[in-house]
Amino acid sequence: MYLLAKPKLTSSCKKNWQSMEECEYLIDLAKPHMKKSKVVDSKTGKSEDSRVRTSSGTFLPRGRDKIIKSIEKRIADFTFIPVEHGEGLQVLHYEVGQKYEPHYDYFKDEVNTRNGGQRIATVLMYLSDVEEGGETVFPSAKGNISAVPWWNELSECGKGGLSVRPKMGDALLFWSMKPDATLDLSSLHG
Repeated sequence: MYLLAKPKLTSSCKKNWQSMEECEYLIDLAKPHMKKSKVVDSKTGKSEDSRVRTSSGTFLPRGRDKIIKSIEKRIADFTFIPVEHGEGLQVLHYEVGQKYEPHYDYFKDEVNTRNGGQRIATVLMYLSDVEEGGETVFPSAKGNISAVPWWNELSECGKGGLSVRPKMGDALLFWSMKPDATLDLSSLHG
């Protein structure tokens, strides 16, 4: 599965947010540059290998070309956050059995907050379909989640909290901070 990453859980899911051509373009652009994904150490601010994140990935520079600029503008319109406040796009690839254990996208430490600022929101754009699994799971989210139409199609790991199934071209927006700038603990996801 390929994934592009740039709330009480407040989220929004957009169907067919990207065209198949855009998804394939991003995969083709990223493929030659994919490396094992790393996590940022909260004490040093340096990226390092970790068993909690087993995917591969690469970053695409902000404003790299016309297609990237168009996607960044769409993200800005979706989130109401100006393009210049966003990060470069990150393309991730998960093989069968790979994962990123539940984590927050916000920082609780001074080193990372000082180096890059606080991440307010995340937009996940699904670049490929999968036959099984691959859900983005929000284990702390509450609600009548078993009422979603695809509940019976989720893998077992996707049945705790809220789960979103990957579908090529769809996008998921979730907030790491509440409107009062406090950290949202329900944004825990994996």
